[in-house]
Amino acid sequence: SAPAYDAGDVVCADGELEAAQARLARALAAVLGGGHFPLVLGGGHEVAFGTWQGLAAHLERSGEHAPRIGIINLDAHFDLRDPAHAHSSGTPFAQIAEAAAARGWPFRYACLGVSRAGNTRALFRRAAELDVLVREDREITPANLVEVQAALDVFIADCEHLYLTIDIDVLPACEAPGVSAPAARGVPLALVEALAEQVRDSGKLRVADLAELNPEHDIDQRTARVAARLIHLLTLNG
Repeated sequence: SAPAYDAGDVVCADGELEAAQARLARALAAVLGGGHFPLVLGGGHEVAFGTWQGLAAHLERSGEHAPRIGIINLDAHFDLRDPAHAHSSGTPFAQIAEAAAARGWPFRYACLGVSRAGNTRALFRRAAELDVLVREDREITPANLVEVQAALDVFIADCEHLYLTIDIDVLPACEAPGVSAPAARGVPLALVEALAEQVRDSGKLRVADLAELNPEHDIDQRTARVAARLIHLLTLNG
């Protein structure tokens, strides 16, 4: 297996979120430029905008003019809230959609594990307008996994590069209590692992992040251990 390196921390201690995201983007683009696979550990899901910006900058430097980047988000929430008034952990994928449109790039987004109870009808409408691939938590079951993976395969086939982002709150509260919004239902770890392996083994995964782990809410390091297992899975060679 390849060695692992700590590329440092990006801290937003002054409330200047956009500046912190820009620092993350620069750091991530440098890691990609060095031929490495970056794995970002959050922090709130606002890290996603910085991660995407870093990948976008790297691809632009590589001479790609309209890359087909597929964002695969395993998450209980769309995080597509309107960023016009304030940027937060609830807006990163709406910000990415705007940034992609400004570049003339396609926006390809899959959100798997969405909670019907945790998102407004307006957010479901916004996801439909953006042609998001959506599978709710109640749809991702052992009996239905083959169908979900088939839909994900179709999504992946239409992309050149993949960015996988895992919000730990996609997992059931019993498996991941250390998050700010524990899931009453969630998607069990065994199924999250199967989807993450599918993305990992596609040959298109360029960057990944894990977000929303909150140690202050954890119980017996249960959530941290789950996150560590997912990191191990993503860094295996298949």
